[in-house]
Amino acid sequence: MILSLLENRARHGYEIGQLIEMRSRGAIRFNVASLYPLLYRLEKRNWIRGRWLEKAGQRRRRYYRLTPLGKKVLSKQRAGWHDFVEAINLITGIQHA
Repeated sequence: MILSLLENRARHGYEIGQLIEMRSRGAIRFNVASLYPLLYRLEKRNWIRGRWLEKAGQRRRRYYRLTPLGKKVLSKQRAGWHDFVEAINLITGIQHA
């Protein structure tokens, strides 16, 4: 999810958490204690890159962007998600109209 949110533009951690919550209609929530360690792990794997930015009148924030390696990983993960969702739908009998 995080990689997909960084595909088109850089975002800071709080924004990533808010987007996940909003787009999932509240079904998925990250608190700071779990989100930032995850971002650090993704950065350590070189899937994302963080950069500190200061904007006038705002506090300093770390913005993350997808790296070329992260784009490759995201592409592979998307294929896996599609297969996984299809398998769940077959098992549960859920069909899209």
